Amino acid sequence: MGVVGYAASFEQFHPTDLLKFCQQAEQVGFSSVMASDHFHPWVPSQGHSAFVWSWMGALGATTNMRFGTGVTPPGYRYHPAVLAQAATTLEAMYPGRFYLGLGAGEALNEHIVGEYWPEAPVRLERLMESIDIIQALFTGKKIKHKGTHFNMESAKLYTLPDAPPPIYVATSGPVMAKRTGKFTDGIITVGAADEKLKMLLGKFEEGAREAGKDPNTMPRMLQVKVSFASSEAEATEMAIREWPNGGMPFPKADIRDPEDFEAMAKLVRAENYKNRVLMTPNLDEHVAHLQHFIDLGFNEIYIHNVARTQEAFIEAYGKHVIPNLRWS
Repeated sequence: MGVVGYAASFEQFHPTDLLKFCQQAEQVGFSSVMASDHFHPWVPSQGHSAFVWSWMGALGATTNMRFGTGVTPPGYRYHPAVLAQAATTLEAMYPGRFYLGLGAGEALNEHIVGEYWPEAPVRLERLMESIDIIQALFTGKKIKHKGTHFNMESAKLYTLPDAPPPIYVATSGPVMAKRTGKFTDGIITVGAADEKLKMLLGKFEEGAREAGKDPNTMPRMLQVKVSFASSEAEATEMAIREWPNGGMPFPKADIRDPEDFEAMAKLVRAENYKNRVLMTPNLDEHVAHLQHFIDLGFNEIYIHNVARTQEAFIEAYGKHVIPNLRWS
């Protein structure tokens, strides 16, 4: 069986409400959580940006779900050593349930530390160097590191789990997809055209095989965005109001402020969500939409309902969607 997970949007909801939604999701058949790690919301009206690492401790204590970040960028707000300590703490407390989802990051959240925001190739360099540091610390040995982007002096983790948590990396291009397969434990990506998703999975599998790993045993995680409401018109209206960034078909990693996204949101129209957000109350369409991605080769599907209708969405998925998905 594959995994149907709940995507917890820290940009949109109070953390106490998100904890309640996850508890409800577990009761109806969701088995995992992917929690966003933001300092700012995309637009001010989304209204939240709680600290996900505090919240995951509460999630672990009040559910039996697997959980992790979707995703945390190392090397800006967090030094890689601090992330390694945070990850091993959660895995030590909740064995086999935590995963560390990493990514290259966005200026929206990371520019707050006042450092120069680098170009995309440098961001990927920083990500890979961070992964090296984190994996070295996971061994429990005393580690020193002097690299291109980071230094670390005589660091050693003392609270360690029986086995280190897996590292999954958010990937949107072929080079990083291959590195992800070769150097980490699984891939995270978002819904896109079939040709792109097939390419990413192919490169991921290529990298895994080069490292002597079987990609068929590795998590292939996809976050899918939907807007669920009582009518198509309402679902569309909610997507435009609550998640305007989902209708912006251009790179967003270099935009710094929620107010800038808010200004651009005025240009977003319903047609901009085509192939980006499924907007319908028809649950059969939701089943078919998710099944398509499962058939492409993804074994973990995380659903982010961008609308405010979280309780109704969770209940509907538990009754009508999750039981009707077919896993090979």
